[in-house]
Amino acid sequence: MAEPVEAIPERTGLRVSAASLGSCLQALQRLERLLERAITAAQEAYGPEAASDPHRGLYISQDEIERLLVRQPGAPTLQMNGTGFEDAWPDPLKDSAQLAAIAHNFGLSSFDMDLLLIALAPELDLRYERLYAYLQDDVTRRRPSVDLALNLLCSDATEKLARRSHFASDAPLIRQSLLYLLPDPNHLQPPLLAHYLKLDEQVICLLLGQKNLDPRLTSFCQLVEPLAQPSELPLSNDIKDTLAALTSHARKAYQPLKLYFHGSHGVGKRRTAEVIASKINAPLLVVDLVRALAANTDFEQMLKLLFREAWSFNAILYLDNLDALRHDEHSIRYQQLMTAVAQDRGMIIMAGLQPWIPLGRGLIGAISIPFARPNFAQRRAYWQANLSASGITLNAQDLDALSDRFRLLPDQIAEAVVTARNHAQWRNAAQSPDEVPSQSSIQPNISDLFTAARAQSGQNLQMLARQIEPKYTWNDIVLPSDQLAQLTQVCNQVKYQHIVYGNWGFERKLSLGKGVNMLFSGSPGTGKTMAAEVIANDLQLDLYKIDLSQVVSKYIGETEKNLDRIFTLARNANGILFFDEADALFGKRSEVKDAHDRYANIEIAYLLQKMEEYEGITILATNLHQNLDEAFTRRVRFILEFPFPEQEYRLSIWQNIWPKETPLAPDMDLNFMAQQFKLAGGNIRNIALAAAFLAAENGQSVGMKHLLQATKREFQKMGRLVSNEEFLKFDASQD
Repeated sequence: MAEPVEAIPERTGLRVSAASLGSCLQALQRLERLLERAITAAQEAYGPEAASDPHRGLYISQDEIERLLVRQPGAPTLQMNGTGFEDAWPDPLKDSAQLAAIAHNFGLSSFDMDLLLIALAPELDLRYERLYAYLQDDVTRRRPSVDLALNLLCSDATEKLARRSHFASDAPLIRQSLLYLLPDPNHLQPPLLAHYLKLDEQVICLLLGQKNLDPRLTSFCQLVEPLAQPSELPLSNDIKDTLAALTSHARKAYQPLKLYFHGSHGVGKRRTAEVIASKINAPLLVVDLVRALAANTDFEQMLKLLFREAWSFNAILYLDNLDALRHDEHSIRYQQLMTAVAQDRGMIIMAGLQPWIPLGRGLIGAISIPFARPNFAQRRAYWQANLSASGITLNAQDLDALSDRFRLLPDQIAEAVVTARNHAQWRNAAQSPDEVPSQSSIQPNISDLFTAARAQSGQNLQMLARQIEPKYTWNDIVLPSDQLAQLTQVCNQVKYQHIVYGNWGFERKLSLGKGVNMLFSGSPGTGKTMAAEVIANDLQLDLYKIDLSQVVSKYIGETEKNLDRIFTLARNANGILFFDEADALFGKRSEVKDAHDRYANIEIAYLLQKMEEYEGITILATNLHQNLDEAFTRRVRFILEFPFPEQEYRLSIWQNIWPKETPLAPDMDLNFMAQQFKLAGGNIRNIALAAAFLAAENGQSVGMKHLLQATKREFQKMGRLVSNEEFLKFDASQD
């Protein structure tokens, strides 16, 4: 039993092509009866000899001229002398829920549907072309014209003139590009009646119930059958429940619903849209607005096709990258899109980076839903889900470390797990080429997972910073016990922040300052950069050294822009920001004596703000502690002074500087070197390296003569006077 028209939803779509085809064939049977009567009327109108005349349409006889002169102006040619058109062709919407749904959605009248079916007939059977040619008294006019359609459907001249409105530019058929009017190619400027009716190709598929995405949309559209599960949503449970209730109610009540998801790329906006579509058993029509703009098509026409496809597939329309239209050069297109969204009666989800901006005109009524980056608990759940799906087991401590150190998005976590497995497979194949295990049996270790997680981070930051590969460990650095204890505390605050901020609730107490900031001060070569590498190595995070030449600008406002870019990119980098020689940028704020001083102070204030907002790890290194502004020291959590090493520390540095593979001569006296020469760790490293090259050049083990010669060169490089007495003391000590 057919459903009543009143019960048809706003965007029900068509599901069964057989039903659609059956409706069209039933309508064509009624068309057959109409054409039979029209042919009878044509025989009377064109004369009994018209059917047998081989030159019909090529000339005009005297009899035909007389018949034309007596016909009433504007009267339909194929009048059937009082026969009711309703009897010949009953309303097709009464017997077909499928056609009624199309009419309801596009606002079409029964007369509009009649026009569609007249235009559809030759698309299904070419014999209609011959019938149309006969009825138009011209063998060259095989497609239905406006005049033929009006002659078939109108009973008198008044109705024929009134029905011309169905072909106006603002009529539903024409405005929505369902039907095109093609001019007669034999006329230079043909009148409306001489235009042919041509259905849009996708409308033909729609009428027949054929399910294929419009080829004009495939370059920027994708029809997705969602498979995501609610448990995968990066939203709190209350938002999940509210979304589920809202969308379910809108679908059941056939009410329009507009949602706007905003947040960073990869936070799960599309995944959420897929879950919504899955819950209501609907496909998702995904539109990339960036690609749509690049397609360089008629944007307004594209919107017509797009919203029509969403209805025909009974799909939720997902408009991604809405920010691309918010630029001034696309303001007209943005307004066109918003107008289309406001007028649509289905379910639409828009997605962008920025929060929703009301237009001030056009009642869209979008519900804005923010998507924050997943917190520790959510990241842990994503790691656990992806690891379990891959058959990888991981202990709770390592799982906490991965979730805490890397603020990755759900898609990045999934990619990291796959990358770690592939890395483990490569390693196993390299170790045992003849016994490569199956992929399902490969178990990546924690190092593989950390490496894969780092690979998902920091790619954009490398444009403004230089990535340093950490080499040094706790065994390499030599510092007093207090400084070592502070460095350990730094690492522990990073390792256990999920406990303090999450489990113990401190996150609710802090709006800013949740990052770990450190200030390393001390003379050159005292170990500041080495300490940064030790921290990065211990935490297994990437280390990025900021190139100050790319940050500081003499132009007003440029420094702030560069700083904003650094900290914005750093949010996704999951690494450590290392500002070396920071006093060049973070000097004391001066008194305002001129405009330059005022803007310099603004730059520093802006930097303070960005440091407080940043939740990652920042290390500032300076040679002169006293040059730093007091406001910085208040905002820095750790301040470590790197002292110039005393003799015992210099000895430890000399002892630790040599790789175990380096051959050392028996005369090596590191006690003498530590006691005699007051050098920082950086200078000791330079001397050891230079001495190794001198020994290699002579084919010898590294001995004291090489060390002393390298020390002289280091003093010269430092600009210090070289006293021979300092070096002669070694010879005296040997005596």
